[in-house]
Amino acid sequence: MESQRRSFGDDSTISPELDRLIRQRGRDLRLRKLDQQNAVKIVNHLMDSLLEFLKNNEDQPFFREVSVLTSGSYYELVKINKPNEFDIMLKLKGPRLVLSELEEYQGLFYKIKLCKATRTEIQHFLLEDERTVSATKIKAEMNRLVRKFISNHFQGEGWVIRRNLINSPAVTLEFKAKENEDDVMSVDIVPTLEVPQGWPQAARAGPNIDKWLGKKSRRQFLSKAVYFVPKRPKGRNLKDDAKESWRISFSHIEKEMMHYHGNKKTCCETHSNRCCRKLCLRLLKCLIEGLKQQYPKELEPLCSYHGKTAFFHILSDRVHDTLWSPGQLSISFMKLFGYFEQCALNGSLPHFFVREHNLFSPPAFPKRALLFLTNVLREQRELGLPVLKVPSPTSALVPDTDAVIHPISGTESIVASERSFKHVYVCLMVVIVCVGIGCVFQK
Repeated sequence: MESQRRSFGDDSTISPELDRLIRQRGRDLRLRKLDQQNAVKIVNHLMDSLLEFLKNNEDQPFFREVSVLTSGSYYELVKINKPNEFDIMLKLKGPRLVLSELEEYQGLFYKIKLCKATRTEIQHFLLEDERTVSATKIKAEMNRLVRKFISNHFQGEGWVIRRNLINSPAVTLEFKAKENEDDVMSVDIVPTLEVPQGWPQAARAGPNIDKWLGKKSRRQFLSKAVYFVPKRPKGRNLKDDAKESWRISFSHIEKEMMHYHGNKKTCCETHSNRCCRKLCLRLLKCLIEGLKQQYPKELEPLCSYHGKTAFFHILSDRVHDTLWSPGQLSISFMKLFGYFEQCALNGSLPHFFVREHNLFSPPAFPKRALLFLTNVLREQRELGLPVLKVPSPTSALVPDTDAVIHPISGTESIVASERSFKHVYVCLMVVIVCVGIGCVFQK
């Protein structure tokens, strides 16, 4: 893998201008503490109220016993610009479940069934065979309950429910503050099933972290339960099993890897041994976000998880903390950018936990979009990553030069003031003379 990236990110390819841009943009991506405190206060109030509502709801007992799993970039401390997106997984408590892999999706999507027939509350969410757990029914009920919750408890307080997307496992809430409706905050609420029987065969080898975090960490991760969210594969003409499929989620493992990210346990414990790993990921997320804003249609399949996956692969290869010192920020980021570009060029980005699954393969990532991504990444590298530059003020904020009286400076102001004084003096003398003449004629 190192040989693939050797032409990118070397000292000789980073100009002083690019180095300054990367460092300055990295500083700009930090979240303000006051913004974080305000956002977390709002989200915590929402979630505490939702849990209380679900606990006491009489409509659907199956949703009474839920527990919260926080995930996503904010809780991994890699959120950029503003704390305006939160991911909340609601773990549903159910009977023992068994998995059945959908082979055409290389270990990422599964059918979930009960070990044996049951008359517990989950029976309302089974298909006709009375064993298979329906992803669409679980998601629809979660949506209905959240709508009822918002209608009963947060009506008129700024929370609205976004339109349901067929390929999204989440019920998405948006919050607009009355004092500033331009700032929109979203919360994704995802119903989740836990399967404690061990990782499925496609992920049984575990993540490639032996040299980075150690074999002990890998064994600890493999001993944890895995979670499944009601998400169907992308594509048309899906089979019935695919329409009711569940996607495996490693978000709890990813959050732990982000937290304990150093080759040594002391990494980032104090200011003297900080690293730039997370900052590199923030910069890549910023680049991906900027490209998607410029080309929303062409890069619709691209998301931050592609960048996050490339980031994990880089960490498993460049394992030593000394390679990620703050002074190495520009080199480290260009190594990451170079690997991401190489993955696009090769059309191969293996899922970090399910290695046989290629995140850059169609239909999830069409070839046309991948070709466009390859070209735009090459263009960014050749032009010095212009997408990272902070946008200049919009033209609407630029004053109209024709309507502005420009100040006169230097000696020109002195001459102008003398001319203005003489003009006023002459006018005053003319008025006095005219008044005097008028008085003579009156006499």
